[in-house]
Order: sequence, then C-alpha cells, then structure tokens
Amino acid sequence: MKRTATRYPILVLAAALVTAAVCLALPGRAAADAFVSAIDDLPLMAGLSEAPERTLTFESPDGRIVEAHATGRLSRRSVIDFYAATLPQLGWRQVAETFFRREGETLLIEVTAVGGGLDVQFSLKPAARK
Repeated sequence: MKRTATRYPILVLAAALVTAAVCLALPGRAAADAFVSAIDDLPLMAGLSEAPERTLTFESPDGRIVEAHATGRLSRRSVIDFYAATLPQLGWRQVAETFFRREGETLLIEVTAVGGGLDVQFSLKPAARK
C-alpha cells in the first residue's frame, strides 16, 4: 500500500507536465495573453500591445463597426499565422489571408511595417447582405 501512495503523486505530476506540454504545442493556444478590448472575443497575440487611443467603435442598425490597433516587434508572417490558426477555433471562417467571416460579421486584419515594428489594424464590420 505504501508503494501505491508514493507512486500516485508521481503520476499526477507526470500527467500535469504532459498536459502543459500539449497545450503549449497547440497553435494559437497559450500564445494570446489578452483580448482586444473593443472586440471582446478577438485574442491579442502575445507580443502585441493594444493602442486603445486609436480605437473607433460605432453601432449601426446592421451591427457593430470597430477599428482597433495594436503594435509590436513581431514578423508579419507570425501575426498572420497566429490569427489564421486561432480565429477558426473561435468560429471565424478564413476567406482570404487576412479576411475572416463569422455570423454576419467580417474581420479584416491589416499588418503594416512601421519603423522597426508592426501596426496591426483590426477592422470589424457587418457582412454585406446578399
């Protein structure tokens, strides 16, 4: 009985370590530390800092219109890859490299080189009616 009691904590520790390793290995997981404040279900990639003073929001009869910005010293490819991997997990369908659609809304992510870093603009608006 004593041998089982000493093995149990080791098994729990091993399971915790395996779970943590799997979570860290999943693309888009554990890489976002926060969410864009004006788009509460849009993750903010780690390494990006939101620029809330540049955020514009508007409620229209057709839905919300939001323009939010973040900056950081990341590669353009890493930002695009992060959102391509993460947004489908949140119900967004990728239509083009930086254009997504979900439940009557569209999201365009524009990544621009500025100085030694990037400016990332998130533009959310109602999808065009058919």
